[in-house]
Amino acid sequence: MSEKEDLAKQKAEAAAKAKEETAEKPESESDIEKQKAAAAAKAKAAALARKQAKEETAEKPEGEMDIAKQKAEAAVKAKAAALAKKQAKEETAEKPEGEMDIAKQKAAAAAKAKAAALAKKQAKEETAEKPEGEMDIAKQKAAAAAKAKAAALARKQAKAEAAEKPEGEMDIAKQKAAAAAKAKAGALARTQAKAEAAEKPEGEMDAAKQKAAAAAAAKAKAAAAAKAKAAAAAKNRTAVQESEEVDTPSEISPNQSKLDQIVSAIESHVGQGALLENYINRLSKDVPTLVANPDTYFSIAKFLRYDEQLDFSYLSELHGTDFESHMEIYVHLHSFKMNQSVALKVKLDRDTPVIPSLVPLWSGANWPECEAYDLLGINFYEHPDLKRILLGEDWKGYPLRKDYEPYDVEV
Repeated sequence: MSEKEDLAKQKAEAAAKAKEETAEKPESESDIEKQKAAAAAKAKAAALARKQAKEETAEKPEGEMDIAKQKAEAAVKAKAAALAKKQAKEETAEKPEGEMDIAKQKAAAAAKAKAAALAKKQAKEETAEKPEGEMDIAKQKAAAAAKAKAAALARKQAKAEAAEKPEGEMDIAKQKAAAAAKAKAGALARTQAKAEAAEKPEGEMDAAKQKAAAAAAAKAKAAAAAKAKAAAAAKNRTAVQESEEVDTPSEISPNQSKLDQIVSAIESHVGQGALLENYINRLSKDVPTLVANPDTYFSIAKFLRYDEQLDFSYLSELHGTDFESHMEIYVHLHSFKMNQSVALKVKLDRDTPVIPSLVPLWSGANWPECEAYDLLGINFYEHPDLKRILLGEDWKGYPLRKDYEPYDVEV
């Protein structure tokens, strides 16, 4: 027998043994062998494709190389997709319905992941080739597309969940969705602001910071001015109430009898119309208060000073006040003989505030009247030396007047 016949017999025996082994093997082992054979075929095909691509790229110039790479990649992707579809069909033909649904879901998820990865890869390649201006537009378009997809997916999920939930849970779900949407919008706004700030040059950034600081300072100044005006108005109202209020308490003041005594004495010696009004000032330790007529102001003060029974020999205070509608002089007197104090007030015309000086009656009125002249512009005639004592003689205006405007703004 020749060598060729021996080889033929050996091949025939090997083929027979292979058939017998495959006939004896169960279906599961044959499936595994099929999968291994398919995997080996894929590996060989991929290696062969890479080898051919390398050989082709070695011969082509750079411009054709890029096109060839793209074509090769597209061909590989198409082959892989076709093979995957074929395998999926074979697997689904053998699987029951329950496993079929799971397999479809997995395949859909894998396809989505591949599509997303491919989109990211293409976006990176495109952005690497585009200039900065086109890059920004591409980013904005990509961000808008991502937003639209996210919104559509969120709406779809919300509808699916809403179809399954009762009304109570629906409201809670809507509130949660609204809160999540707000949070996403806030985060997106912050990221966009950071991105814009990162793209601006230092000069523009400094200008924006300066504008923001200027706006904040302007708001703070406006708020402070409003507070100051409100406080001044409140003080003015309080002062007007104190000067014009006539107390009518439910309980009689312990100083009421002394006020009646003083008023009776003034009306009998100076005249019935000498006082415009009189009252007990509850806001100032129940001090008897006399409001004099400007024409009888000095006569009443003289009577209080030299009357033997009253004897208000001590002037403890004298000051002026601007109530915008009028000026007012407040004099506080004390009688050691009566062990009693009294307040004497007089209202003056704001345009021409002129009143007699009390220095001839109380020498302690000298400096307080000079101060009222210096800061309010009240003229005390027959004063022995009326002059400005705090400000210079060339100072313009009177600082305690409500309508005072500084001549020198920087002071």
